[in-house]
Amino acid sequence: MKKIILPFILVMSLSVPVAAQKTSVKAEASTSKSQMSAQQVIDKYVAAMGGKAKLESVKTSIVGNTITVQGMEITMSTKKMGNKFKSLQSIMGQDMTQVFNGEKGYFEQAGKKIDIPADKIAEFKKGKVIEALGYDAANFTSVALEQIDGKNYNVLSSEKGKFFFDADTGLLYKSETKEGNAIIKSYMTVDGIKFAELIDAEGNGQSVSIKTTKVTLNSGVSEADFKIN
Repeated sequence: MKKIILPFILVMSLSVPVAAQKTSVKAEASTSKSQMSAQQVIDKYVAAMGGKAKLESVKTSIVGNTITVQGMEITMSTKKMGNKFKSLQSIMGQDMTQVFNGEKGYFEQAGKKIDIPADKIAEFKKGKVIEALGYDAANFTSVALEQIDGKNYNVLSSEKGKFFFDADTGLLYKSETKEGNAIIKSYMTVDGIKFAELIDAEGNGQSVSIKTTKVTLNSGVSEADFKIN
């Protein structure tokens, strides 16, 4: 189960701990101090994603994904409201469910339930429907300007890892965290808000491709979706 659950944890962490390709293999890189503060980098990112007011207007979301890992294809649908979420995954005829009601939650597969670990609960409580709103400048210890293959990135560093934002567009491009590694290959726009469309991720020795297939905002989600029996 752990090998199947890992991609989900990466997905649920997107935008706040989106992981990225730790090795931009053979990339030419140089680093200097950025002229921007952490808050300025975050503000530019939020603006690029659609603007703070627009992002805050989203109260619920349903996101459909197709995850490819080890030659297998997993379909996933995730409902979110505030810091609550419910994800349904299907792979090779098996269904998996993950639910968090804002205080506690569980993973379920083949009729077996496992409580979400305490360390994950602490992170999930900070969740947002639009995770870009979850960035806090106070959590970052430094801001660097890194050039990779001639392109500039503002890099925010914290105890969780490094987060690379395109200096031109302001969008999150990649990050490096202990949970795993991933890179956002493209974005899609829904109702004026950008979402990661294609992500290449890596964690626990597995390569994972995550494609967003559909996004529904402010419709089809209720408190009943997050009820824990």
